[in-house]
Order: sequence, then C-alpha cells, then structure tokens
Amino acid sequence: RLRLRARRAGGDAAAAALPSLLMLIDDFNTFKIFPKIQKLQERDYFRYYKVNLKRPCPFWADDGHCSIKDCHVEPCPESKIPVGIKAGSSNKYSKAANHSKELEDCEQANKLGAVNSTLSNQSKEAFIDWARYDDSQDHFCELDDERSPDAQYVDLLLNPERYTGYKGPSAWRVWNSIYEENCFKPRSVYRPLNPLAPSRGESFYTWLEGLCLEKRVFYKLISGLHASINLHLCANYLLEETWGKPSWGPNVKEFTRRFDPIETKGEGPRRLKNLYFLYLIELRALSKVAPYFERSVVDLYTGNGHEDAESKALLLEIFRDTKSFHMHFDEKSMFAGDKKGAKSLKEEFRLHFKNISRIMDCVGCDKCRLWGKLQTQGLGTALKILFSEKEIQNLPENSPSKGFQLTRQEIVALVNAFGRLSTSIKELQNFKVLLQRTR
Repeated sequence: RLRLRARRAGGDAAAAALPSLLMLIDDFNTFKIFPKIQKLQERDYFRYYKVNLKRPCPFWADDGHCSIKDCHVEPCPESKIPVGIKAGSSNKYSKAANHSKELEDCEQANKLGAVNSTLSNQSKEAFIDWARYDDSQDHFCELDDERSPDAQYVDLLLNPERYTGYKGPSAWRVWNSIYEENCFKPRSVYRPLNPLAPSRGESFYTWLEGLCLEKRVFYKLISGLHASINLHLCANYLLEETWGKPSWGPNVKEFTRRFDPIETKGEGPRRLKNLYFLYLIELRALSKVAPYFERSVVDLYTGNGHEDAESKALLLEIFRDTKSFHMHFDEKSMFAGDKKGAKSLKEEFRLHFKNISRIMDCVGCDKCRLWGKLQTQGLGTALKILFSEKEIQNLPENSPSKGFQLTRQEIVALVNAFGRLSTSIKELQNFKVLLQRTR
C-alpha cells in the first residue's frame, strides 16, 4: 500500500509517482464518489444544517458585515424542517431514542421553567456552554450548540457556496490570522499562501520541510481547505447581472489568477496538491468511520422511514467505495513518537485547529461564514475520527456508545465538507477543459 508520508528520503520517487496518483484520484472521484455524494447531499438528513451565524468574533472587534445581497443566508422556516430532525437528540438516531428524548426535554423544561424564565439569551448561552464542556474534550472544532437561541436551520441547497463579492481587508484578516497565528511556524517566517502576501520563494518551503510530519500535515490541511474554497468561488462566480437576474458560472480568468503557475509564481500547483492531500485525509476518515454507521442503532432519522433507509444505504455504499481506494493517507505515522511527547503534540494540534474553527465566527459575509464553519467542522470531525480508531473498533452493536460519538451536526458537516472537496476535484477537471479551449 502506498503510504503518503512526507519524507526527504525517496522524495524523487514520490514526486515521479504524484501525477499518476492524482489521475487515479480524479477518475475515482469522477466515476465513483462525486455522483453518489451529490445525491446524498440532497437528502433531507444532510441538507439541513443548524448553525449560529450571530456568534461574535472572539479575537477582534467586529468590522462590519458584508452588505452585498449575495452574502445573505436565508434561514429555513421551522415548518419546513422534517419532524425527526427537529425532535432529534444530538447523539441519538433511532426513532425510539428520539421519542424518549422528546419526553426528557419536556420534563427538563417543566423543571427549569419556573427559575429559567427570566434568563437572558446571553445567560442561557453561558449555561449551555458550561453544560457541554465535558463532552467537547475530543472535539477539534468549536461546536455551535443546537439549543442556542440564535441557532437556525439552513437549507444548504438553497444557500449554495459561491462568490459573493466579499473580499478586501476583512477577508484578508481572517486568512492572515489562520496562517500567521495558527500554523506552526516561527514569527520570522512570512505567512504562507495568503493571496495578498508577497512571494516567499523556495526558502519558505525549505523551512517547511524542516518541520515534523504532524506540523507539515497541519499546514497542508489548511492550505488544501483554502484552495478548495477558492475553487468553489471560481467555479460559481457572478458573471453578470441583468434585470435583477444574476448569472453564475466558471470564471477562467479568476481561476488563472489564483492557480496558474506563472501568475502565482509557482504557488498555484502547490495549493492544488494540498487540495488532493486533504481529499485523501477525509477519504480515509470516511473509510474508518464506517463501522459506526453500519450498526443497526444508527438510523439517520428524519421521520420518513423509506427515505431514511435509502439515505443510510447510499451512505454505506459510499463507505464501501472509500474502502476500495487503497492509496489512503496513513495516519499511523502521526503522533508515533514517545507517548508523552506525542500526546502533547496531538493536543497542540487539536487546539490549533479548534482555534481556527473559532476564527470562522469572524467572517463578515454570512454565506461565507456558513460554508467556512461547515467545512472547518467537517475537517475537524474527520480528524476526530482518524484519532479514535480504537474507540470505533470497540463500539457496541446494539446500543449507543458511551465513548466515541458523533452528533448529527458533525455528521452533516462531515458529509457536506467531503462533498465540497469532491466538487473541487470535479471542477478542477472542468477548468482544465476550459483552459484548453482558450489556448
């Protein structure tokens, strides 16, 4: 099995093998993954995502939200949300479990009603954060609590990710903070891959290769996520607007500006390689989490029994496909040193990524914030899975686990985030065709 380890030894052989590996990923994604993941994302269980877009930025004063109309996110009316999703617990999936959870909620509401009626929304948020603290120790992301008074359901199909016009100092500040303050590097090294940052030249990459594997992986994950988001914006760009009817589509000029080797002084191809790296990481996570969903206790419950069964069958089919692709990233090579040092590095890795998820609350465009939070949470869930192998292997078959758990929010983010990566790989093939036509 090909192990995608970043090693200096054997680097020439790995470089020679890279183009063929990328072609294998392209074909695998195009013919096996993309059609199925697109279909799964249209299912009710995966299209409705509950998110709090009103959380204040924890790192700097709010510099104003995007006033462009395409930045707006239209929340979904409660009447449109499937009854099983509205009633469902974060960690329970079966019909029986959801009904019991409804009774628990009613009893709890009656007990708290007399003393809780005068609490402000801010106080309620504080109690919610306090109550969920113990459950967040294995999370790589800052989670939105679904019971928050500001959390709303969003129909992802009606609020697609695309270029809204949000750019400039506010957007630059977010990515700058992610790279400059959260990637592992000395302050003397310039921030990487920020579109507005001056070119660093080869010395930057000489320094990067000097880092340990785990810190290089962290950087590549963030770079890959950045590249994927940029690809979405290039592929779904506002081309023109006539008589109030916008036209969206691929913008070859924008794609060239962000990814062309000459235009980007060699940076573009590196960004795209990191996109493929991220794809392999999340692909690996999906293959490893399969036993969690293969249990009969997991129903993906929405209240529509027929659709729920079809959704689970399609999800399990995708899991089988992920297992058939043998060139996975091998996470066993990470955090493999002495136990104390490895544990400390893993915790540092987790906290750095969690901090990045908090930065998403600083994005000024609501639609960009929605998709940034979802994709960051999806990647965080993938990391949580990769480092929970023993817990997943020891799951009980017919009862909920008290160890490894995934909330519905994490499941929806995991599937949709991988769907976004699958779309990025597909759109990249489309841009290659468009570029050939323009030559």
